[in-house]
Amino acid sequence: MCKFCAAGSVARHSIATVPGSAAPTGSLARSLVPRSRALQTKLGASRQTARTFDLPKPAAVKPLTSDTWLRPAAAAGGRALGRFSTIARDPRETQFDIPKTHRAAVVDEPGGKVHIRDVPTPQPKDLKRGEVLVKVIYSGICHTDLHAAINDWPIGAKFPLIGGHEGAGVVVALGEGADEHVKIGDRVGIKWLADSCLSCSFCRAGNEPNCQHAQNHGFTWDGSFQEYAVSAARHVTPIPDDLPLDAAAPLLCAGVTVWKAIKVANLTAGQTVAIVGSGGGLGHLAVQYAKAAGLRVIGIDTGAEKEQLSRSLGAAAFVDFMKEKDLVAAVKAATHDGLGPDAAIVAASGAKSYEQAISYIRPAGVLVPVGLPPDASISLDVFWSVFETKRVVPSYVGNRQDAIESLQLAADGLVRVMYQTQKLSDLPSIYDKMHKGQVAGRIVVDCSL
Repeated sequence: MCKFCAAGSVARHSIATVPGSAAPTGSLARSLVPRSRALQTKLGASRQTARTFDLPKPAAVKPLTSDTWLRPAAAAGGRALGRFSTIARDPRETQFDIPKTHRAAVVDEPGGKVHIRDVPTPQPKDLKRGEVLVKVIYSGICHTDLHAAINDWPIGAKFPLIGGHEGAGVVVALGEGADEHVKIGDRVGIKWLADSCLSCSFCRAGNEPNCQHAQNHGFTWDGSFQEYAVSAARHVTPIPDDLPLDAAAPLLCAGVTVWKAIKVANLTAGQTVAIVGSGGGLGHLAVQYAKAAGLRVIGIDTGAEKEQLSRSLGAAAFVDFMKEKDLVAAVKAATHDGLGPDAAIVAASGAKSYEQAISYIRPAGVLVPVGLPPDASISLDVFWSVFETKRVVPSYVGNRQDAIESLQLAADGLVRVMYQTQKLSDLPSIYDKMHKGQVAGRIVVDCSL
């Protein structure tokens, strides 16, 4: 499926999108997609009078072989994607054997413990039409996985449950009709959205997560905390060849979520966005995606380590919410004119963050809620929100095209994901640390360990 269809566009091979589409809009769209034919014609005419220069021919570059991949250089606390060195391809990506059983992390009941045990492996004959069997090599871990396991959201997950929705691996079996979308050996990602109908008004507009028949990995559909997982062929995400699977895994939720939020803010290059939680697992990615979109970033978090990380990734200013007596005033002061940022993307899960953000964004600004604190609400003063035309536009993950874009930006070296790799068998202790707030950054588990 092409990028136009994946974004919900009704005009094939056109940059136009229907209202509500998650594809780029406004000035951001013009910075990311080809210009209109009229503009191209105008630019072409101007080039006829421009000076020309003889440029030296580029040096010959030895092409990479099919068995060569790119790996991120080592970084503190894990790996940072962006500076690559050539390494041999992971041999597991070319091993398509399907065992009778495999290991999985299973939660049997709401609030129950995580058990690592063998479960039956679906065989090719067991796959329904349009389904694929993915050999999951790596899986990221998201706080949503913990919420699903302890069942503290207003909506409940299925049980028994195999969690996980940041899986990266290869296709090893196809159900009938799945070959319309993928083939054996394709490198694919298993993200939050497992399937949607693709025919309702939400799907047609690119709002696939809002489909009333949507299924979600690690929530209503067994996810990626296992060695082999079933998914819908039309919704698995292709992973670029030059993006390592372990680095791709966290982007399948964290990356696509914050990239979609930046698109929802609909800002123009040069405008300012505040990223709340800029040193965290979501926030450190949001800083980089915002920079890739040409935005000026104010990081909001606490601690010298998170300040250093935020600034090193491109934040022009940093506000420590623990040090500031008046956070609203401090954020406004970090903008050029003192009126506040054009947008605030709240990637943290603290309810107070939303109350503060609506106060420090500038008139005509937008608050984009992303984090999901349970039992939290946003209170708006009707008079002032109307008088200052401040908007609240929540962003809920992304569609198929959003996922493709978020991975490609990382493959192009514009986004570095900071993570540490552990074993799938470590998941019970990882959940315990997450529940106590002792996990910094992203964690990726090797599903074979």
